[in-house]
Amino acid sequence: MNKDYQRIEKAIHFLEQNYANQPGLTELANAIHVSPYHLQRLFKRWAGVSPKQFLQCVTLKHANNALRNGATMLSASEEVGLSSSSRLHDLYINFHAMTPAQYRNKGQGLKIEYGLHQTPFGNATIGQTDKGICSLFFSTATDAEQSENELVQYWPNADLSYQPQSTRQTIGNIFAPSSDKPLNLLVGGTNFQVKVWQALLDIPFGETRNYAQIAKSIDAPGAARAVGTAISKNPVAILIPCHRVIKSTGVVGEYHWGSERKKAILTWETCQLSA
Repeated sequence: MNKDYQRIEKAIHFLEQNYANQPGLTELANAIHVSPYHLQRLFKRWAGVSPKQFLQCVTLKHANNALRNGATMLSASEEVGLSSSSRLHDLYINFHAMTPAQYRNKGQGLKIEYGLHQTPFGNATIGQTDKGICSLFFSTATDAEQSENELVQYWPNADLSYQPQSTRQTIGNIFAPSSDKPLNLLVGGTNFQVKVWQALLDIPFGETRNYAQIAKSIDAPGAARAVGTAISKNPVAILIPCHRVIKSTGVVGEYHWGSERKKAILTWETCQLSA
């Protein structure tokens, strides 16, 4: 896992536990065992804001109020504007579902290029076809072989090819977009799962919804539990933003790749809006 992300994860946990004391740069740096100078640079590079601004983003009272209301994690003031990077997730994703046969056959006939890359939230494996991204998940793999072993669990019958140069460009377009070129997704699932995943694309960057709200949005108001199950099967992390779905109580809740990572992603989105 990316060491910088591990430090960020520790920092978020520390700030959540100690937000009431508003710890300064030195105290936070000591808690995660880095120098204040390195911490300042790390946060600026990771979130685009200073540690002090970051603390404001994750102050528990602020976060809980925003999450409980199911609204933006920042106040909805006119002073807050979307950056070009955040707008990508709202405006430039094309969603395509596989045919039922492709899904049933677990990728038979599909040619998938894959790569293992560092992201702001740790290592991730990405798989892509000529029609779009079919897999993106956070990974414990440290090399191509381990990454393929993980990917083959999703697509056991596909033709997998390790192409890190090609996938590196795609990862860059996700986390550091340089153009308005659409990102295409090609996903496989049941009709209900696909419907839920499409609904997640409607959650704006920096906002959250609860499971009941998602169920209502797909005209299945009594299916909140089934919605949760479908969300847990999301094949494309970040771009299909399952991390933006929380419990109705305002608690962030579980995440397939760890609740701390979910908090980190939500905080990062908040910081992007305030940068």
